[in-house]
Amino acid sequence: MAGIYIHIPFCKSKCRYCDFTSYPGKIGFAEAYMACVYKEMKLRAAELKGKVFDTVYFGGGTPSVIDEKLIVGCMNQIRKCYILADGAEVTIEVNPGTVTKEKIEAYKRAGINRFSVGLQTAVDRQLEELGRVHSVSDFVETCRLIGNANFSADIMIGLKGQTFADVEKSMRLVRDCGAKHISVYALTPEDGTPVYSDYLNGELPDADEVADMYEKAYALAESLGYRRYEVSNFAFEGYESRHNLNYWRRGEYIGFGVAASSFMCGRRFTNTRDLDDYIKCILTDHYPVVDNEEISAEDAKFEKVMLALRTAEGLDEAEYKREFGSEFYRDFEAAIKKNIHYIEKTDKGRIRIKDEYLYVQNQILTDFLQ
Repeated sequence: MAGIYIHIPFCKSKCRYCDFTSYPGKIGFAEAYMACVYKEMKLRAAELKGKVFDTVYFGGGTPSVIDEKLIVGCMNQIRKCYILADGAEVTIEVNPGTVTKEKIEAYKRAGINRFSVGLQTAVDRQLEELGRVHSVSDFVETCRLIGNANFSADIMIGLKGQTFADVEKSMRLVRDCGAKHISVYALTPEDGTPVYSDYLNGELPDADEVADMYEKAYALAESLGYRRYEVSNFAFEGYESRHNLNYWRRGEYIGFGVAASSFMCGRRFTNTRDLDDYIKCILTDHYPVVDNEEISAEDAKFEKVMLALRTAEGLDEAEYKREFGSEFYRDFEAAIKKNIHYIEKTDKGRIRIKDEYLYVQNQILTDFLQ
């Protein structure tokens, strides 16, 4: 099984923290762009013939900002060019204030059965400071429009002036609105984004404050019935994101659109981040790939470990041996010894980071990279 990712780079405006490839104010290019995405799918169909895909994910940008007929057309093209498994998980990211009843109904008819809604915070003042174009009431209305369908909500921690009471308000709101899944992300002030100046001015919580906020959010999520299955992701039993689990299990995926990444047959490749270049390549029947890398055996081993140890289930020893023909404990002996107090072996033959250290897994994984 494998996943399909489609990047929709358009949005109403750029959030102050956003470092993704997105083009605010260029929604008028959406129809021409999506025509190129359809063509890219057709160009790659032959090399992926026979491959079965069991997840599809529309990310952005803000996929819900473009005309719904373009999303419907994309789903039609996927079915023409590729094999979708029965019961495939199909997700679209939506921002509050960009959907209508008609849009949601069109998505559902097209086969979209999961929504990812970008709340970020249930405090309107903080939404304004982040440059979000929606209000808390817009989020509530979006959830009402989605109805009983499976949806996830994003929440950010580490915002300027944010308290844990604010985070708790956000988490209780998404639970009350019916979210089956919550993603809790720490704000990352990337150089070149407006929010980076807040970081330089010392206006954001420090790392220890954010870590404390995360641990409280983790405990609250568990009390609300959500189970942590990856460091930033919590879900009711059976509602984990299959698309993201495929990434963390180092499964294969193909990406379409500007800046989309792919991992197929041990090779990782990424499309150009430039919208004009992307369209020019597709119109001249060229692949828009700018980075193309064959993953070495050693890098593959580290990737497998790094991704698996982000998850609550951890790394399957037997699977590691089947995939690489070597023993995990032998390949990473030094790193394991150094971090023996932070990791554990389960009775199911899995190696995992202990619950209390999962949030700081990056510090642990650095030793495995060595």
